[in-house]
Amino acid sequence: MSDRPPGSLARRLGLGDAVVVGLGSMLGAGVFTAFSPAAAAAGGELLLGLVLAAVVAYCNATSSARLAARYPQSGGTYVYGRERLGPFWGYLAGWGFVVGKTASCAAMALTVGTYAWPGHARSVGVATVAALTALGCFGVRKSALVTRALVAVVLLVLAGVVLAGLAGTGASADGLLGQSSHGPRGVLQAAGFLFFAFAGYARIATLGEEVRDPARTIPVAIPLALGITLAVYAALAAVCLLVLGPDRLAASPDPLAEVAAAGPWTWMEPVVRVGAVLAAVGSLLSLLLGVSRTTLAMARDRHLPGALAVVHPRHQVPRHAELAVGTVVVLVVLVADVREAIGFSSFAVLAYYAIANASALTLDRDAGPRAVPALGAAGCLLVAASLPASATLSGAAVLAAGAVLWLRERRGARRAA
Repeated sequence: MSDRPPGSLARRLGLGDAVVVGLGSMLGAGVFTAFSPAAAAAGGELLLGLVLAAVVAYCNATSSARLAARYPQSGGTYVYGRERLGPFWGYLAGWGFVVGKTASCAAMALTVGTYAWPGHARSVGVATVAALTALGCFGVRKSALVTRALVAVVLLVLAGVVLAGLAGTGASADGLLGQSSHGPRGVLQAAGFLFFAFAGYARIATLGEEVRDPARTIPVAIPLALGITLAVYAALAAVCLLVLGPDRLAASPDPLAEVAAAGPWTWMEPVVRVGAVLAAVGSLLSLLLGVSRTTLAMARDRHLPGALAVVHPRHQVPRHAELAVGTVVVLVVLVADVREAIGFSSFAVLAYYAIANASALTLDRDAGPRAVPALGAAGCLLVAASLPASATLSGAAVLAAGAVLWLRERRGARRAA
């Protein structure tokens, strides 16, 4: 007999599964695309942008880990903001996450289509979303196993890129010396682009209700996944600068494939393209899991239709939420522009983590030093403000729309009372 409350999710994920879910999100399509716009923003100071993004991500990860240990429930910062700051801030975090990450899901799906079959990117994207949504409906454990296999393949591909770049004859240390500087704002903007590639560790926290012994597992899994990702990104960024230089890197639509082509192993280029497809699939799978769990948490509190809070009795997953999220992502894939989707997604995610850090500031001092969440909140706001104007305006509009919906909901509840 199980002592699990009715309607709750089954705890089937161990430490390895949790780390893999985080890696599947952070080693997604962002690693194949983020370096170019980051280099265009920072020039030769790309590595400084990477360090800044890593510092902000570490603070966010630490705050998320502390909160997840205290509140091991599905929903992530939606739950933390609600419990520590009040219902409005929890709702705003959940709204920003669901809307922003839904756009990220569409971007990942379109990335799969672009690399797999460029002339039919939307059709391939829709088919990919449908297949991964169906997979998620049959249990989070199956999804974690698929993600584990994808992460293993992508790590091998990325290691091959590093080795191919170092083995080539065109590598030059000049690209690492930061000669092409675009100033502090360029570094901050590069950090924003690179943060988009980092922002996957929250998927571990949003799956808190499905992790075994979450108070111990999540605080270990989040920084471990982040540390592995940082090491991989630092190696790749350095090789890209060594082989291509900042100017050529900024102009390249597929820098890792170009690095592979510049080396002695020409067969690596198509392998990298296949790796990009697999990475995007793994990232999309993890994103769909995270968005559906936050949707579940918001539905439990009646901020979304109650039917989305139903947990399947056999597979122990929020099947209605998964199907709803998959349907919305398909619609976005059919009409969205990838760059605009990524822009306001980045802004919304930084706002989400700013709320997470603010929530962590309210914890007792025995949870850890408060300087970490304070630095994380300040970093999120600074990097968000440094993004291109189109990203900040669209992201702010999304958050404002969520606030208006919240006010309407509250007024309706008061009238009903």
